[in-house]
Amino acid sequence: MGARGLLIALVSTGLVLASELARAQDAPAEVHTLPAVEVSPPASGVKRGRPQNASRIARALPRVYVPTTPLPGAAIDPDKVPAGVSVVDGRQIERSGSLNVTDALQQSVPGISINEVAGNPFQPDVQFRGFVASPVTGTPQGLAVYQNGVRINEAFGDTVNWDLIPTAAIRSVAVVTNNPAFGLNALGGAINVLMKDGFSYRGAEINTMGGSFGRLQSSAQWGKQVDNFAVYGALEGLHDNGFRNFSVSDVRRFYGDVGYKNDVSEFHVNMGVADNKFGATATVPVELLQQYYGATYTSPQITANRVGYLNLTGKVEATPSWTIEGAAHVRVFDQQVLDANPTGTQPCKAPSMLLCFGDDVTHANGLDGIQLANPFDSNAVLGQIDRTTTRSTTTGVSLQATNTDQLFGHNNHFVAGASFDTSVTRFSASAELGTIGPNFVVSGSGIFLGASGDPVSIGPVGLRTTNRYSGFYALDTFDVTNAFSITAGGRYNAARIVLEDQIGTLLNGNEAYNRFNPIIGGTYKITPELTAYAGYSEANRAPTPLELGCADPAHPCLVATFLVADPPLKQVVSRTVEAGLRGTRELSIGTLGWKLGAFRADNTDDILAIPSPLLQGFGYFQNVGSTRRQGIEAQVNLTSKTLQLYASYALVDARFLNALQVGSNSPFADANGNIQILPGNRIPAIPRNRIKAGIDYSITDAFKVGGDALFVGSQYFAGDGSNQAARLPSYAVFNLHASYQIDKTFQIYARVDNVFDHRYATHGTFFDTAAVPNFANGGAAFTDPRSLSPARPRAFYAGLKATF
Repeated sequence: MGARGLLIALVSTGLVLASELARAQDAPAEVHTLPAVEVSPPASGVKRGRPQNASRIARALPRVYVPTTPLPGAAIDPDKVPAGVSVVDGRQIERSGSLNVTDALQQSVPGISINEVAGNPFQPDVQFRGFVASPVTGTPQGLAVYQNGVRINEAFGDTVNWDLIPTAAIRSVAVVTNNPAFGLNALGGAINVLMKDGFSYRGAEINTMGGSFGRLQSSAQWGKQVDNFAVYGALEGLHDNGFRNFSVSDVRRFYGDVGYKNDVSEFHVNMGVADNKFGATATVPVELLQQYYGATYTSPQITANRVGYLNLTGKVEATPSWTIEGAAHVRVFDQQVLDANPTGTQPCKAPSMLLCFGDDVTHANGLDGIQLANPFDSNAVLGQIDRTTTRSTTTGVSLQATNTDQLFGHNNHFVAGASFDTSVTRFSASAELGTIGPNFVVSGSGIFLGASGDPVSIGPVGLRTTNRYSGFYALDTFDVTNAFSITAGGRYNAARIVLEDQIGTLLNGNEAYNRFNPIIGGTYKITPELTAYAGYSEANRAPTPLELGCADPAHPCLVATFLVADPPLKQVVSRTVEAGLRGTRELSIGTLGWKLGAFRADNTDDILAIPSPLLQGFGYFQNVGSTRRQGIEAQVNLTSKTLQLYASYALVDARFLNALQVGSNSPFADANGNIQILPGNRIPAIPRNRIKAGIDYSITDAFKVGGDALFVGSQYFAGDGSNQAARLPSYAVFNLHASYQIDKTFQIYARVDNVFDHRYATHGTFFDTAAVPNFANGGAAFTDPRSLSPARPRAFYAGLKATF
């Protein structure tokens, strides 16, 4: 067998609790040169040309490969994957008619739902199996997100800014579960985004759409291959006024790729930039929403995101069975947030010409440390404008080797790799006092708060953080028989987080987290059209610099803004088991595909954001013991030349496993502002049921119509971990779309979202009813503590697409 074979044998048989998905043995060797996920050819009308290896590509196009690591070279046949498989291709993304890829994910993946916690459709929370990838700083993140093999969870809070991903340039998106190879944060899974290049997209397209609420969007993309070289570029722009006050969105994005490919190697340089600005209006009290559906509470709330990144990737077939792949990247992220809020600042009891914070006796100080005089009218309602700036620079490299030599006469797929990433973040925060007007708009006074309050404290923050993440993984899939394959492997994660206070020393910290996460599973092909799978894996999440800087219940922070010295947090560990069946069948009316699976993920030392009972808007992060997310997922789809039909159902049962007491603005909180969570209570803000269905029908070759429906079950309000309050109601929404191909170049299309104009909310929480008067009710006190994120009303859109 030789030294090389002996090495593979030792690694493959020695990994007891480790390894990962593999590559189909019966695929020809040349498949190595194809991308990780092969999607359908470009839509009709796109010029494709004929590359020098066109015949080889044509044979391989029907095959679909699922990524098993962040780098695409280790993709395998889905029949060998011991977990659920969901791949969303370019046609499904285009079908959504949205420049936000999360809309396509919600339509196509059974377990995914989105909500607008931030109050803006371009900054959604993506929830999968009860785990979240969110742009909202302070949200505990449970999904890892990759773009072309590069992790794009931001360094400071592991947030995911979906608005920065250029949707027109996406080739496919894979939702990967039960796989620790994707590193930190992959508690519930990973979302792996693969971008287009000039080899996979050739031609040009301009797509412009406009409609309700001042929406105007346009995208252009172009790709060309010349011999062994290819170039691709995509440009997107969008303006939307929003249906709520102060909710304007502006999106500008560019992505480009230059590539070289021959029979044994492939290299790419790709880069992207984005400059986006949003009116993030957040939740609004029910009493205001009942009077006006576009109402907002404490404005302005503005987020500005900018990013620039450069990636270098390469893949070389060193031998017919060995492939070496690598990547290097740099990413610069800048975020500025302006957020108006109620304030803990108030006139002192005596003398009233001075200001206090938190109560009427504790000094509110200026930046010079001297107690602030009270310049405000005695009838003024005080507020504050919080400003934060986050600037992160991330660099990293990764290297991976894949081998497909037979082992003991059996087909085998082995991959091993390593990744190293370093991020440096500079975070700053300030608070400007102001007054809240009758339209709930806070007007600044030019007076800034210095260090004030005890135990609830506020003041300027200057923090430098350094994250160093490294990982080493090995995965192996061994074909015991032609029908039965075993996967085993694991990944070792090492994380070090250093906090350096730039104003004093209270925020200084140095934490390290290390863990090996195994995977083991198998697949069995019962018939050529039916496969069973089962698997077990573990994953971990290190606390973020934000969480480490705000983890003391006795000294809560204005979450995501003002940090204090805190005790360390434990890392979160998730243990997942899942099993299921999937299959395909050729019918007289088309191709039927289906899948049915069940999962259970148990988290230990889970981290949640806990509201402080001491002051509205303040809180802290805390390990809350063990939690469980379990459920089932089912999906069926039928595809023919004239008809595409899909339907899915997902159940997610998310519960606390330990008793704990936490702060809450719930109306059922005790006199100290706390609620008691009992084992078995459902975790708030996670809908239990999701049902999706959609249809596309070609009336003629040129005229197509379709629609989709979404049902999301009820959920407990955020802050109602004790499950005592009435739940946020379930909702159903229906959408329609149609297109007409005028000729081979031009297509017109239209869509109607929320056809029945259903008024519903995707997220609910509680707020302090005494913080600000209800100006819409004559200045009386609010009486209903519920606060909602309303969904967009009925909207009409139409567009024109030109393909060359």
